[in-house]
Amino acid sequence: MADTADTVRPPARCDLGRVGIWSGQFDFSPASVVRAAVAELDELGYRAVWTGEVKGREVLVTAALMLAATSRLTVATGIAQIFARHPQTMAAGQLTLAEAFADRFLLGLGVSHASLMEIRGVAYTKPLTQLRAYLDEMDRAAREQYRAVPPASSTRVLAALGPKMLELARVRADGAHTYFVPPEHTASARKILGPGKLLVPEQAFVLDTNPESARELARRHTGSYLRLPNYTNNLRRFGFTDDDLVGAGSDRLVDTIVPWGDPDVLLGRISEHLDAGADHVCVQVLDADRRGLPRRQWRELAPALLSLG
Repeated sequence: MADTADTVRPPARCDLGRVGIWSGQFDFSPASVVRAAVAELDELGYRAVWTGEVKGREVLVTAALMLAATSRLTVATGIAQIFARHPQTMAAGQLTLAEAFADRFLLGLGVSHASLMEIRGVAYTKPLTQLRAYLDEMDRAAREQYRAVPPASSTRVLAALGPKMLELARVRADGAHTYFVPPEHTASARKILGPGKLLVPEQAFVLDTNPESARELARRHTGSYLRLPNYTNNLRRFGFTDDDLVGAGSDRLVDTIVPWGDPDVLLGRISEHLDAGADHVCVQVLDADRRGLPRRQWRELAPALLSLG
């Protein structure tokens, strides 16, 4: 079960389908609403839901809540922050959920960002080195310390943007989860990961055909992420300039990172990622209600998104 820096993990797959739902808004709803929302996603036919971890609920507990409320849906963390828990705790949490909900839990984990690590009193110094050491301890704990019933299989992906982190995901995980990226990044990431590894980009979207109101909502999203150097440095690799990255972003950047329009627009962008090498695209639908869940949009988009398989 252990991995070393020069040992490539064999492929492992949850049944994600081609398209899933990504949302960071679940923290703002009571647990009863979260259960009802994911149960509805399950009934609509979505095969995966992704949720993250910032300053709200503990994400592995949230995953358990969601898994218990559904019967088919795969629940994935996008991402579990490594310094939110000890490596042995992370390994135990993953193995517990993977055994209890066979092939329905995917652990996405990563270093996150300097500002979020500071909240936890952890220095963000050498993220690649930090994550590699964490995976060493996590795998050692799973191999030597975990004494509960083991799962038949488990799946993990790493949050990765740059070439070195993507290479680590190739060697030490079942693939990579990318975020805030254009399809060109997906093509580049696939070349680094090679075949047989999961590549899961997130794609934000505004279901609105009015350019003014759609871009206004999109900029509320891009503005928060353009303050984080991990994302701006990555975008520069793909031709975006300082002029594109100022404030909440140029129209070119906004329309690339957060397309807007009708379902066909979203299908077109998802197809670009799939054609570039993505296995699964998790769609983050933005809504004017900062704390609400976009359940209306999930329903409206379901026929189009689920047509992709």
